[in-house]
Amino acid sequence: MSPSREEVVAHYADRLHQVLQKTIAQNPNEAEFRRAVEPLLEEFLREMGLEPLARAEYTLAQGRADAIFNRLVIEYERPGVLKPKPDAATRHAVQQVKDYLSGIAQRERHAKERLAGVAFDGRYLIFVRHMGERWVEEPPVEANPHSLKRFLTWLAGLASGIALTSENLNRDFSIEQLRTQTILRGLYQALEKALAEEGLVRQLFEQWRIFFSEAIDYSETFGGRKLEPLKKWVRKAGLHIQTPEEAERFFFVLHTYFALLAKLLAWLALSRHMGVRLGAPVFSALAAADGETLQKRLGEMESGGIFRQYGILNLLEGDFFAWYLHAWSSEVERALRALIERLDEYDPTTLSLFPEETRDLFKKLYHYLLPREIRHNLGEYYTPDWLAWRLLVQLDNTFFAGTPSPNDEKLRQKLLSTRFLDPACGSGTFPVLVIGRMLELGRLLMVPERDLLEAILKNVVGFDLNPLAVLTARVNYLLAISDLLQYRQGDITIPIYLADSVRTPAEGQDLFSQGIFVFPTAVGDFQVPAVLVTAPKRFDRFCEILESSIRSEVDPQAFLERTRRELDLNPSEWDDNARKLAEELYTKLLDLHRRGLNGLWARLLKNNFAPLTVGQFDYIVGNPPWVNWEHLPDNYRRSIAPLWARYEIFSHKGFDAILGKSKDDISVLMTYTVMDKLLKDKGRLGFVITQSVFKTGGGGQGFRRFRIPQGKEQFTPLAVIHVDDMVDLNPFEGASNRTAVMVLEKGKPTKYPVPYTVWRKKRGTRFTYDSTLDEVLSATRRLHFFAEPVDPKDPTSPWLTARPKVLKAVRKILGKSDYRARKGVTPSVNSVFWLIEALKRPDGLILIHNLTEGAKVEVGEVSETIEPDLLYPLLRGRDVKRWRAEPSAMILITHEPGMRLKAIPEKEMQTRYPRTYGYLKRFEQVLRRSAVFRRYFIRKKGGELVDAGPFYSMFNVGDYTFAPWKVVWREIASDLTAAVVSSREGKTIVPDHKLVLVACSSDIEAHFICALLNSSIVRFVALGYAIQTQFAPHLLDFIRIPRYNPTDPLHRRLSELSQAAHKAAQAGDEKRLEALEAEIDREAAKLWGLTEAELREIQESLRELEGEVPAAEEEA
Repeated sequence: MSPSREEVVAHYADRLHQVLQKTIAQNPNEAEFRRAVEPLLEEFLREMGLEPLARAEYTLAQGRADAIFNRLVIEYERPGVLKPKPDAATRHAVQQVKDYLSGIAQRERHAKERLAGVAFDGRYLIFVRHMGERWVEEPPVEANPHSLKRFLTWLAGLASGIALTSENLNRDFSIEQLRTQTILRGLYQALEKALAEEGLVRQLFEQWRIFFSEAIDYSETFGGRKLEPLKKWVRKAGLHIQTPEEAERFFFVLHTYFALLAKLLAWLALSRHMGVRLGAPVFSALAAADGETLQKRLGEMESGGIFRQYGILNLLEGDFFAWYLHAWSSEVERALRALIERLDEYDPTTLSLFPEETRDLFKKLYHYLLPREIRHNLGEYYTPDWLAWRLLVQLDNTFFAGTPSPNDEKLRQKLLSTRFLDPACGSGTFPVLVIGRMLELGRLLMVPERDLLEAILKNVVGFDLNPLAVLTARVNYLLAISDLLQYRQGDITIPIYLADSVRTPAEGQDLFSQGIFVFPTAVGDFQVPAVLVTAPKRFDRFCEILESSIRSEVDPQAFLERTRRELDLNPSEWDDNARKLAEELYTKLLDLHRRGLNGLWARLLKNNFAPLTVGQFDYIVGNPPWVNWEHLPDNYRRSIAPLWARYEIFSHKGFDAILGKSKDDISVLMTYTVMDKLLKDKGRLGFVITQSVFKTGGGGQGFRRFRIPQGKEQFTPLAVIHVDDMVDLNPFEGASNRTAVMVLEKGKPTKYPVPYTVWRKKRGTRFTYDSTLDEVLSATRRLHFFAEPVDPKDPTSPWLTARPKVLKAVRKILGKSDYRARKGVTPSVNSVFWLIEALKRPDGLILIHNLTEGAKVEVGEVSETIEPDLLYPLLRGRDVKRWRAEPSAMILITHEPGMRLKAIPEKEMQTRYPRTYGYLKRFEQVLRRSAVFRRYFIRKKGGELVDAGPFYSMFNVGDYTFAPWKVVWREIASDLTAAVVSSREGKTIVPDHKLVLVACSSDIEAHFICALLNSSIVRFVALGYAIQTQFAPHLLDFIRIPRYNPTDPLHRRLSELSQAAHKAAQAGDEKRLEALEAEIDREAAKLWGLTEAELREIQESLRELEGEVPAAEEEA
């Protein structure tokens, strides 16, 4: 038997390690090291069926265009060059790899994501690849058999089949592809034909309709105005539908196709990883099988038999989507064969190399199969990975963030023991992300693979009501742990269960139902003796006995006797009542089996009891369904009605309220039920949930009790740890959901105020559903507010956060100001116009040096003697503090008062200021190339570019520049800091372009404006409006500062207080300044008609914001 690819890689990794040890001992140079290593790499490439290495300034290995990698660069370095803590030489080597890869991407038009590189000196390796919008370089790793195996696996990735990525799957299997259209048409026609007759296909279809109606009213979804876009979309598959019933059948076919893809991909992955070793049916044999064999093999797959041969017991447990086996035709066979042949070209090695490529594989594929509008009609929203990751980090920052020390024993124990549950796991986004982090931590902490696999299977669990979602989540789970499967100790069960986290089986409480657990289903209630449920392992074994007995159609009495014997039940446990219930259950399931329906319902029993048998968890995390109570199917509403009362969630009275008048969301009930039954004491729950539960009246009032009733006057308190308000982000693709993310802790009460972070999109930025958390963080800003009940006497009243409450007050000051703010002067090149006065000569000329510190444009340092006339005191951002501004340099202004944007003409400059002109002339080319000159002072005339001003022209110059008094504030700062300036030594002080100014005609007017700008009221509003802490001139478009009225005592008093504050700031009298600022706040509040209470709220909110806004960069 030929070795598997993994065995070949391991063999050559050991050989390469031996070569390295021998070679490095001889202290080789780079060329000698390269000559020693490359023959073995060439041999390995031949073994993999790859082309020889290409050599240029780097070594290049090449593969097929749609392989995991199609190019891999090896950058050799002399042994000893790379360091574990990167130094200059190490960084240079990595940069070389990036440059080579970028060059290849540009020359050969390759996607950067399909390129990779390795810097290699025999002692260390550094892996480099492109992810998202950036290069990712891993820390240097020692060249040992483990890291060399990974290096060769990267090389082997060049020889792979098609990379298993969502992009490739979309290319091959989306609805626009002829292959997909052929499959859908074949399945749809087969379904139509089968439904015309009585038989199993019709029964399965009807059961699908019943089961899905538990959560979704499909008839409403496909009817009315929603039918037209559906008809248009279905035409893409070459089909024509006219009625809601036909639309429903098409979606059954589409779900069948999607499920089939997921099942076949799971088989493909297992076959590649383990098929040769186990002797199980290999996936590649399917494509060549005759029709009868193909149908038989697919039947084995659908029954779960194929996966059980691989040791996976519950990947498939019978579902509605195997109907095509009972409607088999030559058209179905041809369609499925085309699907299998293409899938056979895929290589799941992608999963091992880069888990981030596959963690949302099926989620993306489903997105590609169904357009956004169709998914939204169905209420199907999938959590973006960045949002899921944010929630996990909020849940446990220690576990999900950072790189731990390899010796962190505390984290190691936490890794092996911490339990996670997603009670509405959908396609498995949260479980797979948790597994990915556990795999990463396991590698960093050097946890044995066997122990890690055991911990994952025991501790990462999911529930969902949707059979298609459960199938998808199980396959995603399997793919995530595929690298560990070879270390399993026996058969494994994937802990994703088809179960309802809200409506769980419960033991009856009255005389007739005590000792009985009732499990309601779409085909009736199943009753189970409590003695079989109370012990988890006992119930699991009972379900296995039940299933095998039904399959063999054994006599009911034989089933009962086997149950008693194998579960070791004593007579008091196995009494007449227990025996009767077990017999009724068996005969009911046996009847379903004989009608061909047991494949789903028998296994469903075990799944649905999972919430009672899986134990409790340290963390519950997920995105529960956002379905309003009144939109739930009526039967489901009635069945869960007692739970709303049990948890005191309803604030409405009477049964009429329970049947539809409430606006409560099912996610509210799920929060309480799972925290009560499935969360450990001091455990945490993190949910993506609708923001309305915090802000609305009746709908969320019961939710905001934050306590779980535990009997008469007994409660388990719940603490709100943190809330992220993401309403502005609309993170669910194309949906205007009011999204929030919350973290709760069980066992301690909520303490107000609660941290409440409001996320805002930055102007001019965008992110997508596929963005990373880092990309979203870069595209947003977060306002760290706090929240508390609006009515202090009612803890269930809607929350008031700093922003809403203060906005209500500050509406009184919002409006357009009577003053206009301007930007300071914008020179084309700062380091030409910003000057230091070195010496004033007796003849009046000034010796100056240009200021080059921190300059963006290098012009060189120059000393020159020029005329004093055009020199003015320069005020920069760093010179301005609240109540104080002192110029620290000079600026050369080439415009004169009244000329505005027209600079002094060159001839006039040459005549009147020849020395100044001579100084500027030496920088002419630099000034002409500047962005400011090219943007503002070049025009098109007669098809040619002509100057619209002298080469030394400046922008943002006007009469306001030379105003005798100005109020100025920093445009980029963490807080609004205003001050009044006038002149120095008879020269008007000129603010630069990083300052904003208001020109005034008198000092009294300027100080009046300054007092208002520095008040807590305006500072809070400024922080609220500021984008990236930019207090631009448009600030006064939103703040109603009235024109100064010298006859108004309040205006005069504010001006006096500002003048006093400037003096106190100049003297460094902090105590005096604090008192003056407090009085300014009171007087400003009077001016805008704010009450004392409103002022206090604004001041408090301002304090909350201070320190949370990123600090501004210091200006040059």
